[in-house]
Amino acid sequence: MNTAFKASPGAPDQAATRRLANAIRALSMDAVEAAKSGHPGLPMGMADAATVLFSQFLKFDAADPRWPDRDRFVLSAGHGSMLLYSLLYLTGYAGISLDNIKRFRQLDSPCAGHPEYGHLAGVETTTGPLGQGIATAVGMALAERILNARFGDALVDHKTYVIASDGDLMEGVSHEAISLAGHLKLSKLVVLFDDNKISIDGPTSLAESGDMRKRFEAAGWATDACDGHEAGDVARALSAAQTSDRPVMIACRTTIGFGAPTRAGTSKAHGEALGAEEIAGARKNLNWPYEPFVVPNDIMDAWRKIGANGTPAHDAWTKRKIAHASAQEFDTALKGDVPASLKTAIADFKKKISTEKPAIATRKASEMALEVVNAQLRETIGGSADLTGSNNTRTKGMEAIQPGKFGGRFIHYGIREFGMAAAMNGMALHGGVIPYSGTFLVFSDYSRPAIRLGALMGQRVIHVMTHDSIGLGEDGPTHQPIEHLAALRAMPNLLVFRPADAVETAECWEMALSRKGQPSLIALTRQNLPTVRTMHSDENRCAKGAYELAAADGTAKVTLLATGSEIEIALKARDILQAEGTPARVVSMPCWELFEEQAATYRESTLGPSTVKVAIEAASPFGWDRFIGPKGKFIGMHGFGASAPLKDLYKHFGITPQAAAEAARAALKQ
Repeated sequence: MNTAFKASPGAPDQAATRRLANAIRALSMDAVEAAKSGHPGLPMGMADAATVLFSQFLKFDAADPRWPDRDRFVLSAGHGSMLLYSLLYLTGYAGISLDNIKRFRQLDSPCAGHPEYGHLAGVETTTGPLGQGIATAVGMALAERILNARFGDALVDHKTYVIASDGDLMEGVSHEAISLAGHLKLSKLVVLFDDNKISIDGPTSLAESGDMRKRFEAAGWATDACDGHEAGDVARALSAAQTSDRPVMIACRTTIGFGAPTRAGTSKAHGEALGAEEIAGARKNLNWPYEPFVVPNDIMDAWRKIGANGTPAHDAWTKRKIAHASAQEFDTALKGDVPASLKTAIADFKKKISTEKPAIATRKASEMALEVVNAQLRETIGGSADLTGSNNTRTKGMEAIQPGKFGGRFIHYGIREFGMAAAMNGMALHGGVIPYSGTFLVFSDYSRPAIRLGALMGQRVIHVMTHDSIGLGEDGPTHQPIEHLAALRAMPNLLVFRPADAVETAECWEMALSRKGQPSLIALTRQNLPTVRTMHSDENRCAKGAYELAAADGTAKVTLLATGSEIEIALKARDILQAEGTPARVVSMPCWELFEEQAATYRESTLGPSTVKVAIEAASPFGWDRFIGPKGKFIGMHGFGASAPLKDLYKHFGITPQAAAEAARAALKQ
């Protein structure tokens, strides 16, 4: 089904390809020069290879950038963004104009310094943080195979192509991604490595002496090499890649800044404008006698025809889809909506929990909630970074995805937290699946850059993070998260959930699934917790981020604010204060971000404006001031943890009902 498009029979014409490629070079160096900022070297160096890819191999239809069975193209080397913008403009994508390119790197131009998903059709993912593009592409290729196993070749049969730089391959996450892709035999993934041997500091030999092809081969990839400026050689390598049974890396030997008279092949072509004199020399060398930003009609017409090359394949796919028995199911998967039945199923689960009142760890509660979720939502794809039994992310009957076998719904990512999070971003971007996976909360440090990129792109990815506090006990301070909740809550567009029991855990899962435009992180305990929501309600109380869990007996003087495992402590502190004649209430705050979305009147009434406030959380105090105010008190962690049984740790660090009650008394005396 994945037809390799041929602009003309046989090998590509070198002269014709060079003229097409020179349009990319000219637009790129002109845009960078106008902005006095940017990276002209990669677009000029990879223009020939990209032209061969787009004109003869990439299956796409510029008239419909969201065609589900299009090939994905990822410019992992996002600093070379003008390569992508030039290609999108030349092939006729809507939403990008010559004026946009003239305003490269300017406010409100869709042609940002690095490609940004959602700002411009044809940008499949945000890139720029090196290594993440190739890691995200692994997730796209994985999602394609998962959907292919479900719906077959007629609906899903496409490739993922990547242009990666030496910097991409130096970054550690590339090792994780390459290893995972090779292990799983993601044969629809093709990486074109811009092998120009130049970095910003100078020759790559300053810091790198590895053999990239051997590295990929050791990870289970097929590799090839070509002259990146010889159209026929590039086409040969890409043709061979079409039938590989493994992912393919093609090392394209190129000259950075190709055509520039004095800077080509040097670091001076990498990350700065070439300057008027150098550009004039490049125009002469490239036989491009046109004014800045001018593309002659014959070249523009040729590029626009390339943009329509995929129309016949697109039309044929549309006909197959109309006739396909699973067409409606396919559309539902791509739409990604949560079925109405899930709300009812979650409500039934909550009622059962409130009735039975189990004392269980929220990681176990998450597994129980996932049993409900995965039964209702076929699109969920779970996983874990080699901590499946600890994260509880694999539900009954979930078969594992294996090399070359993609019919399962669970992925063993191995100990690759960063690569796992980036791959999940790619899966979400691809569409048709809802990825979630697990590790320990302390290891969010490893996956944080990909979590951030997912938040920037607004992708529904769910990060299950267990062992969420000193409550994990004897593993000690290396594994006990302290500052992590605060750091994650500081990230824009990320929902951070910390549920107190199985009822809240189910509600947090419901909210995470319903928020299609942002990722979520669910922080869960290792230790057992009592059920605190003992009165059933169909209402999702966590949806507002915070709510009054226990009212005061009398006019409240104290509000105890807590999350997760410390709700139990807050409730016991309330009992102490009430017994002393001090009315106190408890507010559960499972998701600060959702709480801050609520109306000011709700936030004020929930926090208790006329009460003193004590926050309790076995984590850093950072961020709590906004809720407790300058006179509020905090019970929690002010340094690293220690290795000991959890009960000893809570007592040692003063995170107890007695300490919370004493803090309230002190606040009342102020």
